[in-house]
Amino acid sequence: MTSFVSHITHDLSQRIVQPANAPSSPVDASESPTKDSLRAAFLSINQSASLQETRRCLESLRGLETQSLTQPDEEEIVLRRVVLGKVAVELYGRALSITLEEAMHVEDELEWWADVERSSSSVGLYLLQTFPSRIVNFSNTILAALQKRHLPLRPSTLKPSSLRQLFPSNGVLRPNALAISLFPHLHYQPYSIALTIGRFPSASAFAHSPRRSFESAFSVFAQTFVNLARGFTSVALLPLELTRGECRFKHHELRRLRDQKAETLGTLSQLRDLLASGIEEQSPEQGLARIAEFAAAFQLVVKGESVNDGTKAADLNLMDSLEAVAVELEATDALRHVSEMKARNLTRPSRLTLLWPRLVLLPPLVLYLIQRTYASRYSLHQMAVEAFETARGFWEDWLLNPLKGVVNTVRARADGGMIVNRESVKADLDSLERMALALAKEKLNYDAVQMAALSQQIQLGDLTTVMQIYEDDIKNPLKSAVGGTLLRTLFIQVQKAKVDIDQALSGIDKLLKSQELTFAFVGVAPALAIVYAFAGYLRSIWVGGRGRGRYGGQKWRARVWLKVRRIERLLIAQPQSTQGHIPGLRETPQPSIPPLTSGLLLLSVSHLRTYAEQCLPANSRLREGFLEDVTDLEDSALGRAEKLRVLDRMWRCWGGMLGWRKMVGGAAGG
Repeated sequence: MTSFVSHITHDLSQRIVQPANAPSSPVDASESPTKDSLRAAFLSINQSASLQETRRCLESLRGLETQSLTQPDEEEIVLRRVVLGKVAVELYGRALSITLEEAMHVEDELEWWADVERSSSSVGLYLLQTFPSRIVNFSNTILAALQKRHLPLRPSTLKPSSLRQLFPSNGVLRPNALAISLFPHLHYQPYSIALTIGRFPSASAFAHSPRRSFESAFSVFAQTFVNLARGFTSVALLPLELTRGECRFKHHELRRLRDQKAETLGTLSQLRDLLASGIEEQSPEQGLARIAEFAAAFQLVVKGESVNDGTKAADLNLMDSLEAVAVELEATDALRHVSEMKARNLTRPSRLTLLWPRLVLLPPLVLYLIQRTYASRYSLHQMAVEAFETARGFWEDWLLNPLKGVVNTVRARADGGMIVNRESVKADLDSLERMALALAKEKLNYDAVQMAALSQQIQLGDLTTVMQIYEDDIKNPLKSAVGGTLLRTLFIQVQKAKVDIDQALSGIDKLLKSQELTFAFVGVAPALAIVYAFAGYLRSIWVGGRGRGRYGGQKWRARVWLKVRRIERLLIAQPQSTQGHIPGLRETPQPSIPPLTSGLLLLSVSHLRTYAEQCLPANSRLREGFLEDVTDLEDSALGRAEKLRVLDRMWRCWGGMLGWRKMVGGAAGG
């Protein structure tokens, strides 16, 4: 029994309570064997809720009815209502469970065929997987036809001409017995191909307008050629198209069967309120009457029958209805349902049929790969060594060493230079100062105060005094070069240029020093990006949808997203029921959600409950809140508008956490 059905039956069972202060009867309870039997029946069905125990309880109640000679008192009526209510709840839960399991099985098969039909590669693979069985059916059809006509099996009988005589067709490219043996769905959906050939203009048209007629003939010829090419392509792809048509036919049949099961499930779910009212009714007589009304409608739904307009549910006996339901449920099991689907050839192929291409092709491929691997073992070993060395070189040279450089940069002091040394710049400046001071003392006879002022000017880069001496020397260059100070002033200017260059390099050095940490991070950034991307990929494998992952993984979350979308679509479209309400019931307002829509809704909601119980963290607020929303969607008392608001709440609360919004964005982008 599924958790959805267990939730419903548990809620109904909690409403069945024996009265603590039953009215006293003229005969003591201990002296009434009927009451003792009713209490024993209630205890037995509480302890064992199997279908066999339920039938035994009904048989004992039937025996008590036949043995009772006196009019039952109020306490006995209350006990009978309690026992029959418990029996009705157990049968109701069993019917819900069977119908839901059958509908879920049909929907699983439907989704499998839909997935196959959706992809051309899947259709081709399915054709390959079922090819042996089609050949067997083809051979059996030929053998059966030969035996029917008392013809021997000879190679000549397998010629196309002999097969055309043996299996005549009603028309060109129309399915005969052989085609139906290969593609059984052609028995219900014939397939034909039409080759369209254009019509050439008449000879009189050529006489009246040769140019226009020639153009018309050329266009007709081109169109005919295109149509022939399309026809030949269709013939070449005919097996794939027939296979796709087979998948489409089974998908359509399974959808129709699914809708039937869902409509039954929806009708059963709408009977829950009637059963609950019969259980909770204060008056025992009215409670039994409502349970009888429920049992009559319940019997009609389980048997899939309808009653005449003049037949009322109250005219049917409560015990007869419950016994008929118990017999019907006992005869209905999962094996019979699966056998019926296999007989109609609606189930997916067997596991062996699906796996035989792999079982046949994989061993030779594995053997070939082993041979090639062994033959290339030296090159593979060398490749592995090179890959290891590459990874180690990347790890050490591009990641660890640059990171060590970053650490050393942070720890190092800012005194050292990268291009020039500070002491070298100071030495050049001191040399320039000494040269200028010596020249000024010899040439200009400066005293101590003037020498100190000149020293400060030189520190600031001002060599005006030296330049004035140089200007005087170049007035008589030869004389100054031989006996004057021209060469000394030139050398002082060379030293000044050297100091300027050193100071410029010192500024550049300071700039580079201030950005040294930036350069270090730029050097290690590509390696860190590669490591980050690789770590993210590993994390996606570990946490994402390839494994079980968080919250069930990507596949589970995608299925739940599709179910939620389908629930919203059902509530908006509301496919109508084909059977309508069940005749014989009391005239009550029709529910806001039709039975077919309600059944399809419960079918999708059951997947949400299964997902929450299997994939969401136990004892978490996420799981508790999600199950509360699922319970609201299962509640038949809520109408269409209320359930749409519940869906809005689910999108708002769980859409981001479970990744539904990303799936919506991906679907829109795709």
